[in-house]
Amino acid sequence: MKKLSLRARVLTGAVAAAALSAGTFGAMSANATEPAAAPAVAVKADTADKNLQQSTHLTVAAATRAAQATLEAAESENQRITVAVVDRNGNTVVTLRGDGAGPQSYESAERKAFTAVSWNAPTSELVKRLATAPNLKDIPGTLFLAGGAPVQVNGAPIAGIGVAGAPSGDLDEKFAQAGVAALAK
Repeated sequence: MKKLSLRARVLTGAVAAAALSAGTFGAMSANATEPAAAPAVAVKADTADKNLQQSTHLTVAAATRAAQATLEAAESENQRITVAVVDRNGNTVVTLRGDGAGPQSYESAERKAFTAVSWNAPTSELVKRLATAPNLKDIPGTLFLAGGAPVQVNGAPIAGIGVAGAPSGDLDEKFAQAGVAALAK
């Protein structure tokens, strides 16, 4: 690439500064002449509208309570785990990494939680489905290993709890179920 002369660099900088100043001044001038915005009007959703759908989500407090119960269940058995709680859409709400949990456990816990809520089934059950549908494992964000449990209301998934870090998926899932049980209290 050709190096610009001192004169070309100064000229380029001056043009850029002038353009930036003009844009800033214009934006400030435009804002100064606009009338004050009208107060926001409250919008009420008509839940009888067939175009709307209500969904249930865990609160942050409930997700934290479930994660803490999961972590405590693992600690009571001297296991170092990470627990993740995701909402119905698979978005992470809370992740707690226990003292001494391995670095791989963070992502694994989130992916197990995502998988459990996506299929509304414990991930240990989903592992069995791979025998007849091996392509399931190719879906981004999923992890078909035991350790994920769905949280349900009236049979519908509203969250997923994923655990990783214990020596077996059975233990991971046992601890995830402790989190689910904490929400029922």
